[in-house]
Amino acid sequence: MNICTESKHVAGQDNARSLKSIASSAAAWLGVTLVAAGILLAVPCAKAQTKPFMSDNDFILAAGQGGMTEVKLGELAAQKAIREDVRAFGQMMVKDHMTINGELKALAVQKAVTLPKSLDTTHQEMVDRMTSLRGSQFDDAYIDIMTTGHKEDVKEFKAESAATQDADIKSFVDKFIPVVEEHLKRITAMK
Repeated sequence: MNICTESKHVAGQDNARSLKSIASSAAAWLGVTLVAAGILLAVPCAKAQTKPFMSDNDFILAAGQGGMTEVKLGELAAQKAIREDVRAFGQMMVKDHMTINGELKALAVQKAVTLPKSLDTTHQEMVDRMTSLRGSQFDDAYIDIMTTGHKEDVKEFKAESAATQDADIKSFVDKFIPVVEEHLKRITAMK
């Protein structure tokens, strides 16, 4: 074999080895990529099982609607209730939720969340229904709405506290969980 033929043969073997090496590297890279993609796809699926009840933005918006509703219903109770304890609870709702709403507005501005200026259809319909009631019907309906609403509020505030990664939102929620729990305790005692 002459040197030219030998060189071509060695060069051919080197090319074959290089192609095999590139193919192996590409296969390895593809394998690593697929494993990484699988992990990335699996993590959201695992998290979906422990997904928070709602996002931080959704929580802020829902708390805004709930807070406005509490104030409006509290004003109605202060005016229309025939039971003194229901009137007093309504006044407490106005006072406490004006405070909560004020801090929520500041938090919303900080987090660039635009709170609605009026009630959505569902909450407005609730206020309208309550406006049409009189006497003990109003008192009973108000107690029922406040009991159901505050049970849900306690659950949502605790879920948000556990789920949020935002220190400001967690601080807000943790500050007001005891207030909402106290509301639930008082309204439950009125049944």
